[in-house]
Amino acid sequence: MPEHSSNIYPNDALAGALRLDTITTSDASTLDQAFRERVRRSPEKMAYCQFDQASDSWSGRSWAEIATEVERWQVAFREQGLQKGDRVAICHCNSIEWVIFDQAALRLGLVVVPLYLDDRPDNIAYVINDSLAKLVLFESADQWNAVSESGNNLSALKTVLLTTPPRQDSAIVQQIDNWLPEQGLHFERGMAGPDDLASIVYTSGTSGRPKGVMLSHKNILSNAYSGMRSIALTPDDRLLSFLPLSHTLERTVGYYAPLLSGSSVYFNRSIPQLAEDFQEIRPTALVSVPRIFERIHNQIHNNLRRGSQLNRLLFKDTMEVGWNYFQYSQGLSKWRPQLLLRGLLDLLVARGIRTKLGGDLRLAVVGGAPLSLDVSKTFISLGVPLLQGYGLTEASPVVSVNTPSCNRPDSIGLPLRGVEVKIMENDELWVRGENVMQGYWQNPDATEDTMSGDWLKTGDRGSIDAEGYIRIIGRIKDILVLANGEKVAPPEIEAAIEREPMIKQAMVLGEGKAFLAVLLVLDPGEWRQHCNKAGWDDESLSSERSQQFLLDLVAAQIHEFPGYIQIRKVRASFIEWTVESGLLTPTYKTKRAAVKKYFAQEIEELYEGHEVVEN
Repeated sequence: MPEHSSNIYPNDALAGALRLDTITTSDASTLDQAFRERVRRSPEKMAYCQFDQASDSWSGRSWAEIATEVERWQVAFREQGLQKGDRVAICHCNSIEWVIFDQAALRLGLVVVPLYLDDRPDNIAYVINDSLAKLVLFESADQWNAVSESGNNLSALKTVLLTTPPRQDSAIVQQIDNWLPEQGLHFERGMAGPDDLASIVYTSGTSGRPKGVMLSHKNILSNAYSGMRSIALTPDDRLLSFLPLSHTLERTVGYYAPLLSGSSVYFNRSIPQLAEDFQEIRPTALVSVPRIFERIHNQIHNNLRRGSQLNRLLFKDTMEVGWNYFQYSQGLSKWRPQLLLRGLLDLLVARGIRTKLGGDLRLAVVGGAPLSLDVSKTFISLGVPLLQGYGLTEASPVVSVNTPSCNRPDSIGLPLRGVEVKIMENDELWVRGENVMQGYWQNPDATEDTMSGDWLKTGDRGSIDAEGYIRIIGRIKDILVLANGEKVAPPEIEAAIEREPMIKQAMVLGEGKAFLAVLLVLDPGEWRQHCNKAGWDDESLSSERSQQFLLDLVAAQIHEFPGYIQIRKVRASFIEWTVESGLLTPTYKTKRAAVKKYFAQEIEELYEGHEVVEN
């Protein structure tokens, strides 16, 4: 069996950093112990801040104030009769309340089950039932009503907490204000140990029902601390939290890591208000998925297309000089006189774009999906330090990440300290370390399929270069094999196609077929603008010239791929694939099987009469 392993770790970002006040795994062995230590060290420092609708202003809480609220919740949990090991679920937006709920539960040895706000009610009900959660917190009565009416078994559920008044009387439903005691009680010691379960996190489930990933205190805490040793946060950092805390990436890197460092976290009001929050908060660090930067990237290029020739030339020069400076700063190229222009071009072009992200951003960790090299190069050239990482829920979740001093944008970086990786049969990436899960909840067969001893089989195809940098080739199960034997990795092609501003979503087809085709979701505004410019009147997406235009549009995005990767047919619409329609997971990954089933007739028409490979 082939094997290529790497134990190369980045430099320790915490070594010799005297101004940092990082809580280490020697200082705390559980997540709640780390919280208590942070309260002890920084009682009066602002911990979390969120927008208060009543006062129409941002309202912050210190670590000591958070601890007081945690103590109230601890008493309420105990009075509810909850015992160590019981599961409690939360379906709530990113907020101070999420943190308080989590820390109170962890202190008592309860197991937190995060739920996605945007998930379908039947999926939420499935997770509550499968985890046998005894208590669940919902943000609104509407959410609970939708879940309770989904027809799923919720017999284990004893208490439903709402932040708003319930719509109807129920023996198990209570409003938080009436449920919490006025005074809390200080518990000197937590009830959980390092190897006890901290959370069951359900994977988003691109095929079939989600599985509950069992993560211990040690799993998550070791991952947060190892991440800090690759990319150190400081007590002066301000993080803007907008990925859902039900996503393990945001929870570990955007919540627990700042807790270890003493950084302040600001909770985004909503995604539509994200641009405004960037301006008001001016974050120094954030955790993101590629889609946020892809959208900004598309906006930049839309504006350039509509702007003057001078602006396009200035932007081109900024990109070239900025990228060359990045290469020089990484020790990958020599200094050249052209770099003397960097200050002027930064003033004329780059600084204005950085200001849209607040102007103070010193690092952005990007994960959850592949980051296009084109998008990465654009922002890095503009002075926005995008650091692509890689992980999966089963690894708590971070496996590897690029760092400010060791950044290879075409890679997913170096493994975290204490995390081992190796390439096995079929180029599959395997992972081992304290961050690897305990298994899947009540699913030993799935655990056995995914684990080989201490090693986690990621299901991703990868490679490791001589310097230890890891690159992901694609998902093993996502590989399409055409009728002529050629193998294609759709996610990379789809990511390239979606760089085009007119295309919002794409899914490549072709398993066992004579050629590749693609399903597209178009931006109606961009399409209308094209039609007006081209002089088309009420043009159908299925017309011959529309089809040719879309094929050319797609071809322009995938020109860098091998010659055999050509899209021969396209089917487009304006109706977005959503979580509610069952075509996306709660983390916005495409459910390929569901999309294929939904568009079965259209796919059949795409390949009608074309079952033989033509050379």
